[in-house]
Amino acid sequence: MTAKPVRNIVVVGGGTAGWMTAAAFSKLLSPDYKIRLVESDEIGIIGVGEATIPHIKSFNTALGIDEDEFVRATQGSFKLGIEFVDWGALGDRYIHGFGTIGHELHGVPFHHYWLRMRRQGQVPELDAFSINTAAPLEAKFMRARPEMTGSPLAEIAYAFHFDASLYARYLRRYGEQRGVIRTEGKIVQVLQREPDGHIEAVVLESGERIEGDFFIDCSGTRGVLIEQVLKSGYEDWRHWLPCDRAIAVPCESAGPLLPMTRSTARTAGWQWRIPLQHRVGNGHVFSSQFMSEDEAASTLLGNLGGQPLAEPRTIRYVTGRRKQCWNRNCVAVGLASGFLEPLESTSIHLIQTAISRIALFFPHTGFDAADIAEYNAQTQLEYERIRDFIILHYHATEREDTPFWRYTRHMSVPDTLRRKIDLYRGNGRLFREGNELFAELSWLQVMQGQRIEPRGYHPFADMHPREEVTDFLDNVAGVIRKCVAVMPTQAEFIAAHCAATRA
Repeated sequence: MTAKPVRNIVVVGGGTAGWMTAAAFSKLLSPDYKIRLVESDEIGIIGVGEATIPHIKSFNTALGIDEDEFVRATQGSFKLGIEFVDWGALGDRYIHGFGTIGHELHGVPFHHYWLRMRRQGQVPELDAFSINTAAPLEAKFMRARPEMTGSPLAEIAYAFHFDASLYARYLRRYGEQRGVIRTEGKIVQVLQREPDGHIEAVVLESGERIEGDFFIDCSGTRGVLIEQVLKSGYEDWRHWLPCDRAIAVPCESAGPLLPMTRSTARTAGWQWRIPLQHRVGNGHVFSSQFMSEDEAASTLLGNLGGQPLAEPRTIRYVTGRRKQCWNRNCVAVGLASGFLEPLESTSIHLIQTAISRIALFFPHTGFDAADIAEYNAQTQLEYERIRDFIILHYHATEREDTPFWRYTRHMSVPDTLRRKIDLYRGNGRLFREGNELFAELSWLQVMQGQRIEPRGYHPFADMHPREEVTDFLDNVAGVIRKCVAVMPTQAEFIAAHCAATRA
């Protein structure tokens, strides 16, 4: 007998996670589905997810959102990659850019030829071979021109910086226009049905009872439903990722509007810089084992590019993941499902993939156990592979100047990460496993940028004369330089297409 369809969906919590979820399902589901979002204005949101990766464009496109309108509404800017400063060693800097690096020659990946010539000291850094890493250094940006086949200008990959609270507000308008019902109120009780423990309703401080078939927990790190009620468990990863605090503060804009996020390593963590049209978002992620909050705040305020626009606020968290992100008739989205620090701008992406996965496994009221188990397995794999990539940044370093960096450099790491490091260190080999988020070129840029030098490279890279390889590399870098030269600055591009109205 077929189970009844889920018709009544309750989203608990607003912010980016709640409104991305509500907006997406208001677009995806027919009007006979009811979506209700419960949020309390008294409960703040973390709101550190102002930097994104290119996948968000597909989310906005699926919702039919006009990109220029979205950028204006969120005071947004564009992002070609992330610059890492002082990570491999003090004085180092590299960019983890989106998009391609060079191109294959005779079926051999570009970086093997680069590694061959690097040994002979005859090649610039990787940054010179991708438009996504060359353009940010000159504050240049434009959207890809797909009609220019064969040109790097056809391959520009980008994401966004934006004000997360403005994005949530934008999606709230979108969702409410499509029938999402928002209820303001604080949940004081959660009712479970007998005998299976499924959530039956939430009760608000006003006494209102809100029933649902399917509950989506977007309540942030508190996990109001998934943890406080359903006791789904949490896997703590602080032994690998010891940072457990962040202090955030906006400041006035200063200097050119660079199309990249900047991450600068500090003595016990790192500092982010996210340039928006109207301000710069800043934060200091640190480990309370190795630094006090007062010292962390002093470090942050002493390294701003402009005058602070608010008082710094502290965010406390435990890096890790929920052991069951889907439990009974409740699924956690966003920080309710786990916390990975925003070093590689994955927070909003994890909301997006959770929404896509929920749609893929959208339940009947019977809530099939096999579906739930597979959802949880896929979520676990996603979190663990992103976790490994973030750990790489801390572990692949030559820094010994502080206790924090000595700890991360010498700590043991997950076997899945160790295999990737060993494989690259041997002969520069990189392989993507299944649907893991970060592709080979991402691993290449971070490993190489943080001083993991392969002992060898693919033997096929030696099959061609040195002069041929030199000409090949010179041509790639030369074409990149010419393309960057004709690009507008990001400030010019925004002024022409999507400048926000000043308040």
